[in-house]
Amino acid sequence: MKILVVSDTHGVDVNVAVALDREWPVDAIFHLGDSQEDEEEFAEIVAGEDVPVYMVKGNCDYFVDYPPSRILELAGHRILMAHGHGYYVNFGTRDLVADAQANDCDVTIYGHTHRPQIDDSDPNLLVLNPGSITYPRQEGRQKTYIILDLEEGKRPEAEIRYI
Repeated sequence: MKILVVSDTHGVDVNVAVALDREWPVDAIFHLGDSQEDEEEFAEIVAGEDVPVYMVKGNCDYFVDYPPSRILELAGHRILMAHGHGYYVNFGTRDLVADAQANDCDVTIYGHTHRPQIDDSDPNLLVLNPGSITYPRQEGRQKTYIILDLEEGKRPEAEIRYI
């Protein structure tokens, strides 16, 4: 299962469309908050395609009704999605990781920092942040997203990709 993971688009979806063109086909899209638009508006970038879009609420998503976090079960994996601000990820991922472990997740994905990260140091938990595909903050300020590959019975794999 191939999943496009994005975060912190802040209402600008042009680079999500570029990533979709590059990565198509995908089996799902995860948006980790600060979309600043409702699910129908965001889903227009895949108009006509039957691709599920899973979104969580970020600290700048004032007028949307997304959950602040969600747990999904896909391809034999449990995934905790969150924007991250409620877990204070600007100061580290300890609280996020603890929640993922308490919920038997083997993947946790967050946004908010606008900085990409793949932490696979724990053999039982993959921690991911796609950065921002619109307003990056890491050194070099490249716009980023993640491709997450899930296969039942295999460790999840992820790769940071650049626009």
